[in-house]
Amino acid sequence: MTVRPQLVLASGSPRRLQLLQQAGIEPDHLTPVNADETPLKGEAPRSLAKRLAKEKAELALENARRSPELQGSFILAADTVVALGRRILPKAEMLDQASMCLRLLSGRSHRVYTGMTLVTPKGAFRNRLVETRVRFKRLSHDEMEAYLASGEWRGKAGGYAIQGLAGTFVVKLVGSYTNVMGLPLYETVSLLVGEDFPVHFNWFSRA
Repeated sequence: MTVRPQLVLASGSPRRLQLLQQAGIEPDHLTPVNADETPLKGEAPRSLAKRLAKEKAELALENARRSPELQGSFILAADTVVALGRRILPKAEMLDQASMCLRLLSGRSHRVYTGMTLVTPKGAFRNRLVETRVRFKRLSHDEMEAYLASGEWRGKAGGYAIQGLAGTFVVKLVGSYTNVMGLPLYETVSLLVGEDFPVHFNWFSRA
């Protein structure tokens, strides 16, 4: 009998877990890692997303090598960056950060980048970068105040969550919707399938 390989999700993001579950993929272990997400001087948004995904995967791999139950697993790490031109918007933790993000995004187009790194059981690194363009409507003062009061922005790159109330702000989206949520499903599944991870293992048990 062939034993299904384990999958480690190197993230504490509930959204990334939910997206994987939506695709019928249930990670065997969740191992959030603490990486310094400060951009390097002059670092482009797409470069930041790729670098952080790789660094998170490397940290998760180090942890896995110290844990017998995690050895030989697939490890998936990701990082999402929201940018206006070359300006990287923060992961809003404070009200003033979220307010700044909304003012900058109002009536304008921005880009969302997600870098992904998959570490195979043999220790090979596979990297992907996905880009989505999003345009917001021009937000009124009342809309901004109401959204800030909702608290949905907390901990979100760019100060908003597209799967929530901020979905009503989106005029146009070009690219992957799930990328804006934090994990592009098509590309993630393609990455796993390409390395022979049994993505469809759980589909057979769904009625």
